[in-house]
Amino acid sequence: MNTTLAAARLTDVLAKTEGPEFGKASPMGLLVVLLLLAGTVFLIWSMNRHLRGLPKKFDWDNPEADQAADDGTDGDPRQQQPR
Repeated sequence: MNTTLAAARLTDVLAKTEGPEFGKASPMGLLVVLLLLAGTVFLIWSMNRHLRGLPKKFDWDNPEADQAADDGTDGDPRQQQPR
């Protein structure tokens, strides 16, 4: 019960919509948003680079061409037993 009351009071303090600090954003917030955006762009670029290395089509009966992009295969996943 005390935790709920403390959370309600904290919410009231954080949701204050008047005073000298209302509506001001810090430059640190912009920096965080830009860093997150840059990280997202880097991850998308990296994922696309890795996906380009995969073969266009996988042939389960003749896997030699697929092994050029992989160290090896565990066999045909359609014929593996569920664990």
